[in-house]
Amino acid sequence: MTRKKKIVLAALSVVAVAVLSFGLYISHDSPCAGPPPLAANLPTMKAITQRCYGSPEVLRLEQMPRPTPADDELLVKVRAAAVNPLDWHYMRGTPYLVRMDRGQGAPTNPRLGVDFAGTVEAVGRNVKRFHPGDDVFGGKLGAFGEYVTVREDRAVVLKPANLTFEEAAAVPIAALTALQGLRDTGHIKAGQRVLINGASGGVGTYAVQIAKSFGAEVTGVCSTRNVDMVRSLGADHVIDYTREDFTQGEGKYDLVLDNVGNRPFSTIRRVMTPKGIFVVIGSQSDGNWIGPLSGAIKAVLYSPFVSQEFSMMLADLTPADLAWLRDQLQAGTLKSVIDRRYTLSEVPQAIAYLEEGHARGKVVITID
Repeated sequence: MTRKKKIVLAALSVVAVAVLSFGLYISHDSPCAGPPPLAANLPTMKAITQRCYGSPEVLRLEQMPRPTPADDELLVKVRAAAVNPLDWHYMRGTPYLVRMDRGQGAPTNPRLGVDFAGTVEAVGRNVKRFHPGDDVFGGKLGAFGEYVTVREDRAVVLKPANLTFEEAAAVPIAALTALQGLRDTGHIKAGQRVLINGASGGVGTYAVQIAKSFGAEVTGVCSTRNVDMVRSLGADHVIDYTREDFTQGEGKYDLVLDNVGNRPFSTIRRVMTPKGIFVVIGSQSDGNWIGPLSGAIKAVLYSPFVSQEFSMMLADLTPADLAWLRDQLQAGTLKSVIDRRYTLSEVPQAIAYLEEGHARGKVVITID
């Protein structure tokens, strides 16, 4: 063997060992730890926690210290929360890439849940826009608990009086995903033909309404039992996927928002206009390494080779977009569709139900 080949072989061996070591490191599951002891005479609250990765059985309703707001934070008494696919990915620690943020082996922060709605109970001394007694909604890790703190300049806005806490809690992640997917990534315009695949789910029910508010002609794809509901949200056309494959139809769409990821890009192309835009939100791909992210990666790799644009997007919890959604909710041009309601102690069942993939609209948690 030549010296050059030996060097190449040695380099490849080092890379292989590094990749294997990283794989073992990131996929390692630590055993579930018990809750730390509570300090005496401190105010406490109930919250759902996870102290290891796994199925809904790893979730526990614990008594834990009530948070204290920093100078720029609000302390919110949570009245309702909502469940998202993000929650089960955080719970299971898959795809493994989420552990880069969530924690290796076990979550560094045991709190779970993001979408919340509630009443401001206290504010830090530098907070100007909110006051005790204000009803608010927004997004912050730890929503599955009786209290949460959130910075004034982050994802929190006043709740419209015409919304229940449950209707408001359903909004943040799903509606922001729909808005930013259609407007920012999809560049939606009035008069365009837009198709929403998965129109009856959490993101889909908001996407149908938001696309209509931008003046688009909307086609929703859903199952038989959801056809009337999707039509009632304003869809101009509804395709029942149990009876018809939308990729075999004659329609041509300027924008496709895909919440399901159950069709090959090559078949979706045939129902898109030559300069159409495809935005992937969800994917049915399994696997612990990249899982549903595979659809997004494929879209980015596929796009340079076709005339249409295939894109991915991740929602950003911005106060400005939350305020836009609040205004639409207050005006009655946008509404939340709620499938099921669970109590705080039933969060494991709520997440298990959402994982089944058949929720109509949103699954919410009511917190007394």
